[in-house]
Amino acid sequence: MTLTLHAAPGTVALAVHAALEEAGADYEVAWLDFKAGEQTAPAFLAVNPKARVPALVTPQGVLTETPATLEWIAATHPDAALMPSDPWQAAKVREAMSYLASTVHVNHAHKMRGHRWTGDAAAQAAMTAEVPRTMRDCANYLEAGLDGDWLAGEFSVADLHLFVVLRWLDGDGVPLAEFPKLSALKARIEARPAVARILPQHAR
Repeated sequence: MTLTLHAAPGTVALAVHAALEEAGADYEVAWLDFKAGEQTAPAFLAVNPKARVPALVTPQGVLTETPATLEWIAATHPDAALMPSDPWQAAKVREAMSYLASTVHVNHAHKMRGHRWTGDAAAQAAMTAEVPRTMRDCANYLEAGLDGDWLAGEFSVADLHLFVVLRWLDGDGVPLAEFPKLSALKARIEARPAVARILPQHAR
């Protein structure tokens, strides 16, 4: 069975798309137009009631949430070496992806998804105003913790997850150029053939 990735340009689904390409998986992409509201259409809600991407249709069922989906791709395509075999390094990959999903992505979402937390327009505006500060805090933390070329000693799905976040920073009011180690990591990932092949599809 061919895997089907439901994705939208500009979203974290890019990380999963890149992992599938790195893994040499047999897959296809079903694109959603978020501006047209296709994520809340009945057809997609039948795939993922959360109305979010990524959603990966597998032989076992639909898998959602970026960290879980990335780890599944790594586990089912071991020859791609997308997850370290060392238990400590593997735990560091999971630690990084948990932070990216639960803290960094949430901070980013405050810019345009404040309605998820409040219906008060003034409160939403206040959330948006805080995004440059909170995202800069995250970038500082990530920059300080990056000791080598990759998050967990060797290239992994966590680096693909981080890559998406790094693409958001400039738009969030945090110039990536101010963070040399993160900038270099982003450039290394962009230079990977698998990533370079799919990036044009994610242009908005």
